[in-house]
Amino acid sequence: MKKSRLKTPFTICIILVLVCMGVFTARLVDWQLIHGRQYQMISAKSTNFSVETDAVRGEILDSGGKGLVVNVTHYKIVINRLYADESTLDNTSLLLISLLNKTGDKWNDTLPIRENNGGYAFDGEGENVKKLKEYAGAKSGASAQECISALKSKWKIPDGYPADQLRNVLSVRYGMAQSGGGASPYVFAEDVSRAAMNAVSENTQGVKGVDVQTYFVRKAEQPTLAPHILGALGAISQEEYDKLKSSGKGYKLTDSVGKFGIEQAFEEQLRGVGGTKIIRKNADGSVIDTVETINSKPGNTLYLTLDSKLQSTAVKSLEKNIKAAKKAGEEEVINKGKKLQGEDCESGAAVMLRVKDFAVLAAAGFPAYDLNKYSEYGDYYVSLTKNKNAPLFNRAFTGTFAWGSVFKPCVAMAALEEKIIKPSTEIFCTQKYDYYPSNVVRCMHRHEEEDLKGAVTESCNYYFAETGRRLGIENMYLYAQRFGFGEYTGVEIDESRGTLAGRDSTVWEEGNTVSAAIGQSDNSFTPVQLAAYAATIANKGVRLKTHIVSRITDYERKTTLESFDKAQKLGTCGVSEENQKTVREAMLSVTQSESGTAYSVFGKYKVKVAAKTGTAENSGSDHTTFICYAPYEKPEVAVAVVLEHGVKGVYSMQVAKDLLDEYFKK
Repeated sequence: MKKSRLKTPFTICIILVLVCMGVFTARLVDWQLIHGRQYQMISAKSTNFSVETDAVRGEILDSGGKGLVVNVTHYKIVINRLYADESTLDNTSLLLISLLNKTGDKWNDTLPIRENNGGYAFDGEGENVKKLKEYAGAKSGASAQECISALKSKWKIPDGYPADQLRNVLSVRYGMAQSGGGASPYVFAEDVSRAAMNAVSENTQGVKGVDVQTYFVRKAEQPTLAPHILGALGAISQEEYDKLKSSGKGYKLTDSVGKFGIEQAFEEQLRGVGGTKIIRKNADGSVIDTVETINSKPGNTLYLTLDSKLQSTAVKSLEKNIKAAKKAGEEEVINKGKKLQGEDCESGAAVMLRVKDFAVLAAAGFPAYDLNKYSEYGDYYVSLTKNKNAPLFNRAFTGTFAWGSVFKPCVAMAALEEKIIKPSTEIFCTQKYDYYPSNVVRCMHRHEEEDLKGAVTESCNYYFAETGRRLGIENMYLYAQRFGFGEYTGVEIDESRGTLAGRDSTVWEEGNTVSAAIGQSDNSFTPVQLAAYAATIANKGVRLKTHIVSRITDYERKTTLESFDKAQKLGTCGVSEENQKTVREAMLSVTQSESGTAYSVFGKYKVKVAAKTGTAENSGSDHTTFICYAPYEKPEVAVAVVLEHGVKGVYSMQVAKDLLDEYFKK
């Protein structure tokens, strides 16, 4: 009896365990073998979808925070495929088309077939039609009607739609398919009016999957103000993608990147990072929840050193004075009966720097172009490439020109420092300097006895040809390098190094030195180099790094991430303060002496201006050039101007005066 009672509980436990195992085994058999396919389908429906959100690019502002390139809010209508009710999708599409037709907005209609009196016809016979036939599974010779029938069957579109409505329903379906399908929202219409936005919002209450969203369009606020500096976006190349894909910014081969200017130089700072959200749907296709797993992050905002008002002044003044120079040249051709009087003046450039840190306050070239119309593949771009005056060319930073006599202050300082001459040294100008018969230099006037101050004031070629001969080309280009000739200024976007006579010349003869001394020979420099040269003279011989970006902040402009306004020293000119002062006083005499070449424009100006004028020989009419800094006593700004083939110095001087007028209005 006792033994039997001990076995009973143990037996019961074994039986219970066996029963439980049997139940679980039966359930597993049911789940995996009997109803495995059914549960697999349910599981497939109960899944997570990953959707990427757009990255917002940072904006570009001027020094005062005024928008140069900004993100403008636009509206788009999207169909969220994960939320949409498949059974009503076609009627929803027709509703949206009807609403947009009433407001006059366009939708993304990509089907290359049109409704034609109750039938159908192809819109052309190009690549789009070929692509449609391949997608529809139709033969190469299939008619438009056969393609419509194939698509209707493919998507199981019911009968009953009129021909035009059926065509539109299929176009929406086709657009969705061509956009890649999947979980990403389909853009039904973009850049729609506010009226369309309101109409869709009001008439799709309760309609699943239809959404009106905002998005940003990049826009230059003043599209012709600084296109060469700001730059533009374009399709990413394979080379660019390989370089940028490891940056952590999520680059894709379908992205756009900066192609030149600030947009390119600061691509990684301007680019935002897109986000990711997970949309979870249950077995019946309803959305359960949406979780943003990675938040999107907008790009940073860039403040440039440019002053919009000064930049606008430079643009307008260049256009005005180039046209005036051309008109004057045409009149001279009539009066003198010979060409090359400035009638070919079509272009030019001007740069203004802040002396204390060499910040670019204005940098313009003419002709320019409309940045909002610019596209590497558009008709407008093609017209720009065919324009003989090369409006796409960044003359201010990459254009190299012969500058003529504005080079003379450099030669004067070098000769003084090397004790080749003294301030009192006089040279007799006979108007024709022919020490080297193969390199004869002519002067505008017979100046006779000239000392250094007089030679700078009246721009005596004879004096500087002889001074250059005595100085020698090696000494000349040594000091020229120190003043930044033939050297990069450091500006953040593309710039040319230029050509420094003697140092960069492939062939050199001794007689070439006298031409180099008056800014000719192989000397060829950029406007920004000349502005930095003038600023170096004004800065007592200290050359600083030229820059055009002031600071980088977060997108909201609340936190400064990096600042560039602290002056960075690149070098010194190697000339004593006494010798520098001698030449600076001579440059002041250019504007203050009645015999000075810039007296007519700056003789009675409201602040004292130190300057040097120039005329440079080249193919075509002579260039007219000008450099200056002001105020003379405590320099704040330096300017360089070149008018290609402008001949008469008054026009380049007037551009500088307009810039100084705007600056000193403050």
